[in-house]
Amino acid sequence: MNQHTKPNAPVLDSYWMPFTANRQFKAAPRLLASAEGMHYTSTDGRTILDGTAGLWCVNAGHGRRQIASAVERQLTTMDFAPSFQMGHPIAFDFAERLAEIAPGPDGQKLDRVFFTGSGSESVDTALKMAIAYQRAIGQGTRTRLIGRERGYHGVGFGGISVGGILNNRRVFPQLPGSDHLRHTHDPAKNAFVKGQPEHGAELADDLERLVALHGAETIAACIVEPVAGSTGVLIPPKGYLERLRAICDKHGILLIFDEVITGFGRLGAPFATDFFSVTPDMVTAAKGLTNGAIPMGAVFASRKVHDALMHGPENAIELFHGYTYSGHPAACAAGIATLDIYRDEGLMTRAAELQDAWHDAMHSLKGLPYVIDIRTIGLIAGIELQSRDGAIGARAYDVFVDCFEKGLLIRVTGDIIAFSPPLIADENHFGEIVSILGDALKRAK
Repeated sequence: MNQHTKPNAPVLDSYWMPFTANRQFKAAPRLLASAEGMHYTSTDGRTILDGTAGLWCVNAGHGRRQIASAVERQLTTMDFAPSFQMGHPIAFDFAERLAEIAPGPDGQKLDRVFFTGSGSESVDTALKMAIAYQRAIGQGTRTRLIGRERGYHGVGFGGISVGGILNNRRVFPQLPGSDHLRHTHDPAKNAFVKGQPEHGAELADDLERLVALHGAETIAACIVEPVAGSTGVLIPPKGYLERLRAICDKHGILLIFDEVITGFGRLGAPFATDFFSVTPDMVTAAKGLTNGAIPMGAVFASRKVHDALMHGPENAIELFHGYTYSGHPAACAAGIATLDIYRDEGLMTRAAELQDAWHDAMHSLKGLPYVIDIRTIGLIAGIELQSRDGAIGARAYDVFVDCFEKGLLIRVTGDIIAFSPPLIADENHFGEIVSILGDALKRAK
């Protein structure tokens, strides 16, 4: 038995945990046993308010019986079916449902849906689609992929190549030719902003610089998160996304929005594409796609991208790409049930109704110890703390542990606290979050 476990507790040695300081965690584990609505229950019986929708994914709250029942029915009907040169009706049904709410305005909807197993797979799929598209239209020299500093696009080699998390880029090899725009975070000009900051649209012109450096004829696509979540809630300046879209159009570069976090109501619209009224050529999705119940991802592609590949012999595979679990029947069942809940409970737009109260609650923390910035948009918040000398991330981690012990789950990245509560949250939950976090900040050292 692991020396840190108690009788009847799980043995912790065998599980190599993702994105976790394994030795630190196993010395003082935080274990969740069940979940319902807005709350987890820990293995020692404490109720934990979920301030992060699990990991940005449980948008409709936990324990939705409607989803569980749909998955059970599907598993007992047909647990798995191959998607290579075969099909099953529920995958087509789910794709049609998604096409109805697909990102983009009428007439420009990205309504061609490719299923994956995760956000990381969605990103790598979209990057491959971009290169395949350019090749299909006679632009085979366009293989370069552009990302952005402090971007997170999953952990595939494609995703880390266009991503901007230093630990990924320092440790692992990247796709040749990838390059990066500067990030848009400018606390000197845009601190304590509700919604989009005023300053920084000109940073989109970095793409013009990269075109001048590499040549437009080498660049296939540019991928950004409309709102960068995993590196600390970085909100696009007013006009930035519009400017990026215009530059991509000017130079024949595809624009990809990574909406793994912002998709399915997080900003008060079905997608950030709709919220910002800027339509890319592809959108990657996952997380809220199935309310986190079953792992699944998707790429929404424009008809321009899709149709460019639908040429040549009809017996030829148009995109030589896919996954064993693309369109998994149980995941599709979970997804359809999730869409039903979003529709019936108005969750795709609920964040728009709650955002003023949410923003006011979060910004009420201004002036507390070590708080140097607060930024909010939709039902998202980032609270940045002053770092300790020589120990970046230590203060926020201590606040994270303190909050968990007092009954609140938060997420930290470096010294930034991120919130993304389930879309079923109300103002009472906001008050509880502010109370617990505020007390933790006052105790922080």
